[in-house]
Amino acid sequence: MAQWTSAVGAAQLARLLNSQQDRPAGPGTRRPPAYRALADGIRLLVLEGRVPVAARLPAERELALSLSVSRTTVAAAYEALRAEGFLESRRGAGSWTAVPAGNPLPARGLEPLPPEALGSMIDLGCAALPAPEPWLTRAVQGALEELPPYAHTHGDYPAGLPALRTMIAERYTARGIPTMPEQIMVTTGAMGAIDAICHLFGGRGERIAVESPSYANILQLMREAGARLVPVAMAEGLTGWDVDRWRQVLRDAAPRIAYVVADFHNPTGALADEDQRRGLVEAARSAGTVLVADETMTELWLDEDVSMPRQVCAFDPAGSTVVTVGSASKAFWAGMRIGWVRAAPDVIRSLVAARAYADLGTPVLEQLAVNWLFSTGGWEQAVELRRGQARENRDALVTAMRKELPTWEFEVPQGGLTLWVRAGGLSGSRLAEVGERVGVRVPSGPRFGVDGAFEGYVRLPFTVGGAVADEAAARLAAAARVVESGGSGGGEAPRTFVA
Repeated sequence: MAQWTSAVGAAQLARLLNSQQDRPAGPGTRRPPAYRALADGIRLLVLEGRVPVAARLPAERELALSLSVSRTTVAAAYEALRAEGFLESRRGAGSWTAVPAGNPLPARGLEPLPPEALGSMIDLGCAALPAPEPWLTRAVQGALEELPPYAHTHGDYPAGLPALRTMIAERYTARGIPTMPEQIMVTTGAMGAIDAICHLFGGRGERIAVESPSYANILQLMREAGARLVPVAMAEGLTGWDVDRWRQVLRDAAPRIAYVVADFHNPTGALADEDQRRGLVEAARSAGTVLVADETMTELWLDEDVSMPRQVCAFDPAGSTVVTVGSASKAFWAGMRIGWVRAAPDVIRSLVAARAYADLGTPVLEQLAVNWLFSTGGWEQAVELRRGQARENRDALVTAMRKELPTWEFEVPQGGLTLWVRAGGLSGSRLAEVGERVGVRVPSGPRFGVDGAFEGYVRLPFTVGGAVADEAAARLAAAARVVESGGSGGGEAPRTFVA
């Protein structure tokens, strides 16, 4: 049986390789042999995640024609990649991309830094902001006033409190997507929602198509559930989703689930337009794939001129193809572990039935707090405050990065909470390792990829601003100097920073 899960056409690979020619070579760089340049180009595409791991490459003759080189050049490049562990082949099955065993692989998700370590460490690992007060306190006080009637019950509501389910359904309906409470299940955060969906539709060994890169914690959740991840490369910059590529992967790999973050994608910040959303839904429907749309960032637009497209589920209002996940954790506060699923009623019933063997239900007090926010207008005011915090932090971080690390590349997203940065040819894993020694914590690119992709990237969230953003960029620059020199950074102690 073939080991590849997707395929890259000759014309597509040629376009990707040609795009690398725009990158300037370093001073004194000597031109390598043609086969070596081709091998290096393919290897870089794999490490950056622009060509997924386990993607079948075109036959030697096809690629040679597309690149206008000899077949011998392509054969020599493929042989070099095989020798380095970036290509595997088998007679009759073709050749597919791989990552050698020694390359750094993502092992865990992104754990929050303990609060006691914040005095000496600037934490850019977790994309979460402090609570938007006074709205958290007001919501909890409002929830306490509503609590007494529920205290006389057993307290288990596997589908969620009826009042909150109704409120969430009404919010979808107000956006032009008719929704009944029977189409809503309240969960313990978005992670709880996606975990339930994966167990219902996925199962151990099932294929799940994911954006490449994608949210690290979700990728790890899927790995631990036993899923086989099928990466679909995101386009360069903020253009995001190549619908033709998605259509091909869904057709060829036949994954049971596809997971996308169409609203200010984590980590790139890309925003899918309406044509891309419509195309993703149509491709999933044609392939018989359940499209899971993660909308945890959907309300976090930061620029006034952003024109938000319709939600993904607007192109499948009955919920037969699209299962939507929402959450209060990003837009409001990470400590408010309330999420929800919108899907067809039969899907919701199946999720609720399966929940009896998981967590039984979501805490009542937190559900009442979110319901208070939705019903009083407090949610809109709190989210507006959150947007202001994130906008100021984004602008401060961008300014500091351009000053301290001008050769690092990124595009500024119009929303969300993250900046996806190509680290000037340095190893993201080494930067993360050295960064902790000089007092700044950043997640490396491979955590957001599948099987070692994105080694040359780091993700920076909009969680610090002002002088702290300046200091974070300065510490990153110090880490970069250590990595460039080949040192360990062990002699540089982090400074205590007081904002």
